[in-house]
Amino acid sequence: MRIFFLFFTVLLVSFSNASELADNTELYEGKEYKNAFADPVDSELPNVLLIGDSISIGYTVHVRKILKGKADVFRIKGNGKFSGFGLKNIDKWTSARKYDIIHFNWGLWDLCYRDPKSKTQGHRDKINGKLTATPDEYKKNLTAIVSKLQKTGSELIWCNITPVPDHELGRKKGDDLKYNAVAAEVMKNNSIRINDLHGHALKKQAEIQLKKGDVHFTKDGYKYLAEKVAGEISKILR
Repeated sequence: MRIFFLFFTVLLVSFSNASELADNTELYEGKEYKNAFADPVDSELPNVLLIGDSISIGYTVHVRKILKGKADVFRIKGNGKFSGFGLKNIDKWTSARKYDIIHFNWGLWDLCYRDPKSKTQGHRDKINGKLTATPDEYKKNLTAIVSKLQKTGSELIWCNITPVPDHELGRKKGDDLKYNAVAAEVMKNNSIRINDLHGHALKKQAEIQLKKGDVHFTKDGYKYLAEKVAGEISKILR
């Protein structure tokens, strides 16, 4: 009996030490904390919808972790691509349930030049390629999207375009600023909050950029972006 008691005590101490040493990510349960496209359990908490391209896919899980116990964070089932694609799908994306907050973004695809003959990933080619959406087309699409989103009754947060780095094969550095200015005009005309994720990312771009010429981010980079996204959402949740 004494031997069993000693064994049980050692087991409890070991478990306690393991819990203290466990990485925070191990404390989250459910597919939604591993897979961006896995829906959280829909509870009585406020519902949040994230709409965007691969950058938003990268920070989705981290936003869920930060807002755990404060909101149920959903996202669209796939890549939001460019604004024209968003306009065609926005009604479908927002009809699944009532969302208290919608955090949305388009831009990196819109300002990308593509050529079917290009051998680069995504057929990117800023020399011979065609622009996906001109600034005027981008403005027209965003205006129409905002009109649809306002009808949902959700609180809206526009997330601007993250930086285009040097040496990007299909995007011209500086176009991110031009397109962000276009979007800012649309959002201000409609009294929509703006999450300046561009400025936030720029502060640590050299540290969090995935690789030279890549618009994507490292794992720690997406965590860093998620802090800003969750922070802006939290302002409404309070």
